Amino acid sequence: MPNTVIRIRVASKNPVKVTAAHQSFNQVFPNHTIHCEGMETESGVADQPMTENETRLGAQNRIRYCRAHDTNKEEDYFVSMEGGVDDFEEGAATFAYVAIAGRDGKIHTGRSANLPIPDAVYLRLKNGEELGDVMDDLFKTDNVKQKGGAIGLLTNHRATRESTYTQALILALAPILHPDLYL
Repeated sequence: MPNTVIRIRVASKNPVKVTAAHQSFNQVFPNHTIHCEGMETESGVADQPMTENETRLGAQNRIRYCRAHDTNKEEDYFVSMEGGVDDFEEGAATFAYVAIAGRDGKIHTGRSANLPIPDAVYLRLKNGEELGDVMDDLFKTDNVKQKGGAIGLLTNHRATRESTYTQALILALAPILHPDLYL
């Protein structure tokens, strides 16, 4: 059987997001060659989404932007990831929404687990700062959002931004893997 190529347009040029998309599709489709290419996109939401709804909308908007600006029409899938924060009953947390669309245009949306964030960090986010910048300041790192992210720093690198995105994307692929069950 010939090796099939799957072409993916990732709604970001952030290497963490492009790698997470590649890893997730590579795990789900191990007998295929996966080509991932990132592109800059607009989320249509704040740079630091502060609610679940805003974060979900940002991920979905990035997919729509990719599709609207797709010039070569060769992609099999469009993939986006949007990190956000919200204040839950258990306290403030960061998480990500992911979205995947195939050629049919249907958007499949998924979500990562919550990572609790300190109250002092959440306060800074409410005052207009972005999570990556706050974490860089607290941990004396540089551009952590294109590396392990707040997740890596707060878990002593036992989990990373990439691993969280990868897991959420794999889960969001379920309806694509079993379309007959998700009518």
